Amino acid sequence: MPYDPARLSAQADRTPALHAMLADLEELATCESFSADHAAVARSGQVVAEQGRRLLGASPRTLTIGGVTHVQWTFGTPRILLLGHHDTVWPIGSLRDHPWSVEQGVIRGPGVFDMKAGLVQMFHALASLSSLDGLCVLVTGDEETGSDTSRPLIEDLARQCSATLVLEPSAPGGALKTGRKGVSLYDITVRGRAAHSGLEPEKGINAATELAHQLLALKGVTDTVTASTGPGTSITPTLMQAGTSNNTVPAKAELSVDVRVPNAAAQEAVDQLIRALEPRVPGARVRIDGGPNRPPLGPDASQELFTLAAAQAERLGLGPLRQAAVGGASDGNYTAGVGCPTLDGLGAVGDGAHADHEHVVTATMPARARLLTHLIGALR
Repeated sequence: MPYDPARLSAQADRTPALHAMLADLEELATCESFSADHAAVARSGQVVAEQGRRLLGASPRTLTIGGVTHVQWTFGTPRILLLGHHDTVWPIGSLRDHPWSVEQGVIRGPGVFDMKAGLVQMFHALASLSSLDGLCVLVTGDEETGSDTSRPLIEDLARQCSATLVLEPSAPGGALKTGRKGVSLYDITVRGRAAHSGLEPEKGINAATELAHQLLALKGVTDTVTASTGPGTSITPTLMQAGTSNNTVPAKAELSVDVRVPNAAAQEAVDQLIRALEPRVPGARVRIDGGPNRPPLGPDASQELFTLAAAQAERLGLGPLRQAAVGGASDGNYTAGVGCPTLDGLGAVGDGAHADHEHVVTATMPARARLLTHLIGALR
């Protein structure tokens, strides 16, 4: 059942635990942490570290890798990995147009849904446990840009654990995420030859024209992969650039491509077909860079954990817990990819990740924290 903010707002006002969560969330949300600004991410990492230190009673290990700040706690021998990120897609200054607010049962602000509320819920859930032994908490600073610096750390920790719980925001209505598509990212670069477009265009090799052929070829790749591996693959051209002036045959053209796949077979098929693309304009050269970024998170990696979480939700009177497969990826794709059972979407309930209407349903925060506490208890 979807959450009704107005119906829950009165309950929220009477929940002492929620007031403490809101204070912590305001502190995190008003410390802007745009992924591309490493100094801002470092400041946010300090806030994350201090909140965790206060609520968990232990100082973290702060790691700076490639200029990016990650925060980690380890208690004993890790068996359960709790995973999240503190970077956001919101550029510094976004608070001016998207200020922090809590009104009519709804929290707004840059990054509150994706995923600072999930971090707050996690810290408060862990604070209620009598022992943290066997837990590892990792809060990364580059998830929104592909986790280039944190991926080896994430995968290494996941290999040591028997379960990963990801505090990314929920799917609509609070559903947990038991499936995520895999991601591949490609850059296609075309080289041609410049010439004056009025005096002697025939002496040029038009890179933009060649890029148009490659765009059409990508549609054929989608059709071929769908026919061989089933539906669910999307190949989306995103950024495109060509030429230097309006009277010059373009000597160079560039295209970025975002690929989402439902399974490993589709990811491999797409990779082979894109790397096999050939130029169509005589004299043009095509270079393919990039490749698979995140493996798919399939339902097999999540089902047992979801069953366990659903049983805990029922015990807590939280109603039937739903599950969903989504197109977006997370660091849970990496943990599932190395064979660690992974359950995602345990974080905030709301909507609008990366969008102007980003928000969290206020009164759901304590309930989600309780669910996490009991799920960890059941796993131990």
